[in-house]
Amino acid sequence: MRMAMIASAACLVAFHLGLIFWGLVPNLVSRPLHLALALPWIFLFADGGRFARLSGIAFCALGIAASAWIAWNQSALGDQYGFLEGNLQIGVAVVLLVVVLEAARRAISWPLPLVALLALLYGLFGQYIPGEFGHSGTPLASFLGTLTIAEGGIWGSLAGVSVSVVAIFVIFGAVLNAGEAGQGFMNIASAAAGRLKGGAAKVSVISSALFGSISGSASANVASTGAITLPAMTKLGYPKRLAAAVEAVASSGGQIMPPLMGAGAFVMVELTGVPYTAIMAAAVLPALLYFFAVWVGINAYAGRHELGGLAEEDRPGLRAVIITSAFFAVPFAVLMWGMFGAGYTPQYAACMAILVGFVMLFFHADGTFDFGRTLGRLENAILNAARQVSMIAAIILCASIIIGVLSITGLGVKITSLILSASGGLLWPSLLLTALACLVLGMEVPTTAAYVICVSVAGPALIQLGLEPLQAHLFVFWFALLSTITPPVCGAVFIAAGMIGENWLKVALTAMSLGVGLYFIPLTMVANPSIIALATDPMAAVIALVQIGFGLGLISYALIGAFAPMLRVGFAVAGILVLFGPVMIG
Repeated sequence: MRMAMIASAACLVAFHLGLIFWGLVPNLVSRPLHLALALPWIFLFADGGRFARLSGIAFCALGIAASAWIAWNQSALGDQYGFLEGNLQIGVAVVLLVVVLEAARRAISWPLPLVALLALLYGLFGQYIPGEFGHSGTPLASFLGTLTIAEGGIWGSLAGVSVSVVAIFVIFGAVLNAGEAGQGFMNIASAAAGRLKGGAAKVSVISSALFGSISGSASANVASTGAITLPAMTKLGYPKRLAAAVEAVASSGGQIMPPLMGAGAFVMVELTGVPYTAIMAAAVLPALLYFFAVWVGINAYAGRHELGGLAEEDRPGLRAVIITSAFFAVPFAVLMWGMFGAGYTPQYAACMAILVGFVMLFFHADGTFDFGRTLGRLENAILNAARQVSMIAAIILCASIIIGVLSITGLGVKITSLILSASGGLLWPSLLLTALACLVLGMEVPTTAAYVICVSVAGPALIQLGLEPLQAHLFVFWFALLSTITPPVCGAVFIAAGMIGENWLKVALTAMSLGVGLYFIPLTMVANPSIIALATDPMAAVIALVQIGFGLGLISYALIGAFAPMLRVGFAVAGILVLFGPVMIG
């Protein structure tokens, strides 16, 4: 089994890297093969009982056969314009849809595939629904064909993002994580903040921001950095609820911190048409504000609980910091130079950085050379890359079914109209309705999927009410992240609370006060759009950064500071006025 996993992972990694250099590969070749390479990691190489294994073999074989058939016949299928011909093609279409739904269910549980299944049922039977939410009906061969043999369903633009960009950056992150980059993150964080008041918590914030920028996953971030920071905080006497909350909040920020943003940045490129570098520039200041608000909250808690910094013997020396930081600084420098200096595409620049990261796997911080350890790192890199690419593929392809049905039936336009009418055609009520929808959907599906679905139905309404497309997309993406720390479903909190042995609800309440920026910053992007205008108007962006940072600081101290109740109310009111005063006056 181990050799099969290594061979499968190597094929997956080689395929996605090869696409960058092979020139133009037809979409109906690259995208089905992307699914075919991901299926073994979902159906064959996952834990489960006898029935799960046997059914997994069947699903995997059928899915690979159907995907390969699409790729082999892509030229002829392109001439059919999404209309199926014959029972064989209908069978292939049904197999693909069922396999994608089941793959998503096994990868991330039932909520997302259930939404996709309901969308399919609406597409098939929506003509029997009376009133404006019914549709006129679509011939079965056309409906299924658009979803499976054309580029309007599971092989749509989102699948293209997963194939050509997300997979490359996931491989990049896996290569870095396989080496000593993670230790480099921890050493830099410890050296920079370890001696400060509340130093262990601040180390968690910095290391999680750095690690999250390449992992893009709140859960992975908690599990990795938390294994080091949580014991350090409890050793120094931090309350367990605070230690777990700090880790959950800091780790959640990785999904809004460029360059990865949990794959959201690349999906945003496809949906908005805005260049990747422009999205990074727009996202970076709000992300810094988020971590600033967490930092201020830690200061307030440190004052209440008299939390000191790390002992000198627990902080790394300068030599260790310099050596270990090189393991991520050098590949990151190559990535940044490739995108901003040489003007390469993000995926080509990432390939260069992967090559540098691969070479650095042969080097060790202790100055020794151990070929066996290097082979272990290489194996770890490709296995983790294959797992993560496959999970993201399952999510994105399943979400693509929903987007395809919305497009075919026109349901997205109807929901947009409903939002506009429910809000009375006013922007701020529409924003609050959208935020609530993001929170509810984010409880059930991963952040990227929640963002894609919400922005597909609410984005047009927000744009129609005056928001710029990137503004609307960033707003929705941030609020899709709410459920990582907001009860009743708060994944990052559950993991952190379990690791430290604390009641999850106590951790969640503390996390919400520390992560207050997650609730206010998306709204400030609307109230003060300059905060996302770093690339076009840097001076205005910096002024907005200072203003919003001051307002968030006041609100953080109102929630956490050890002040008299009336003074805390005063801080809260002042903070809200600083953030939204101009809008209220206007």
